[in-house]
Amino acid sequence: MIYMDNAATTKMRPEVVRAMLPYMGNRYGNPSGIYTFSKNVHQDVANARKKLADTINAQPEEIYFTSGGTESDNWALKMAAAEHPGGHIVTTAIEHHAILKSCEYLQEQGIEVSYVRPDRDGMVHVGDLEHAVKKNTFMVSVMAANNEIGTIQPIAEIGQMARQRKILFHTDAVQAYTNIGMDVDLMDIDMLSVSGHKINGPKGIGFLYIRSGCLKTPFINGGGQEMGMRAGTENVAGIIGLSKAAELAMNNMQARTGREIYMRNYMANRILNEIDDVKLNGHNQQRLPNNMNFSFYGADGATLIVMLDKQGICASAGSACSSASASASHVLKAIGLPDDLAHSTVRFTINEEITRQEIDYAIACLKQNVWDLRAMSEDYRNHGGYGSL
Repeated sequence: MIYMDNAATTKMRPEVVRAMLPYMGNRYGNPSGIYTFSKNVHQDVANARKKLADTINAQPEEIYFTSGGTESDNWALKMAAAEHPGGHIVTTAIEHHAILKSCEYLQEQGIEVSYVRPDRDGMVHVGDLEHAVKKNTFMVSVMAANNEIGTIQPIAEIGQMARQRKILFHTDAVQAYTNIGMDVDLMDIDMLSVSGHKINGPKGIGFLYIRSGCLKTPFINGGGQEMGMRAGTENVAGIIGLSKAAELAMNNMQARTGREIYMRNYMANRILNEIDDVKLNGHNQQRLPNNMNFSFYGADGATLIVMLDKQGICASAGSACSSASASASHVLKAIGLPDDLAHSTVRFTINEEITRQEIDYAIACLKQNVWDLRAMSEDYRNHGGYGSL
């Protein structure tokens, strides 16, 4: 199997599994206990919180453990809205569904939402966000890097704009965390969402960074865990695994992302040079190190993915959270792709373990599959290709 869908999920590193195992066995104490057995586990959680805070230049008490990115996004938006009834949120048309669906819910509760569209490269412009701000705007939420097309947003500039206007700034950093540098002070970030399974950690764990004083309303009421903001017994094994995965990812970030960029560029250049009528979606330079999103005119993307799967290659049409949907990606529509191209899209997201031989095999399969599908496409044959790409 050649796995090229790392934006959907990643495999856990062996070191992460080893770090978690004791907390599934002998170190099973509840961190809330007052006896030594539990206090030791409580300290382990505290140490993990401190390590994770250091990765984004935050304080330990500003890190709140969650079940992952979706919960973190829901928490940030819904609790901020609870503290600003009748207010206004500015976000973008290319956010993850965890943001978009939360905004839809909040609109039903009387919150106004403005959706700023990006340019054709998927880049959101600070001026457009600023233009959307109103007197009652209490939050701007912009993802740090897009999960489908990989475009990295100007987070520091957006944060500066929001800070100058005294507006909360939240960023969904699920794809960006440990792939690009994130500093909540330098970037003026008030809230930031992270998910463990995107960084070779476990599923079902993540965190929400909340700058001290930004939110006061608990997300889950109960026993008072997570500084009283999210009740429920902690997922200790998951927390330890998340911390270990972040440590490993940060320690080799430069070398890892450098190799991914090299292999990504090799694969992208071959596809663009050897297959006609192909469009690379997303920003050419400001993009995640491992992300490639292509539209192949005259070749159905979903069919291509099935064909690649039969050849041992895992790829996707976009977000794993919406892969069952027959409608065109909202991200691709937002950057102006017509439906035929949007439905002809395949996303490849590699990791540092990919080899040139694996990429060469994947490209050989892709070229043949695209040729076969186009040969069966009456529309493609009638147009003699699609030269405008």
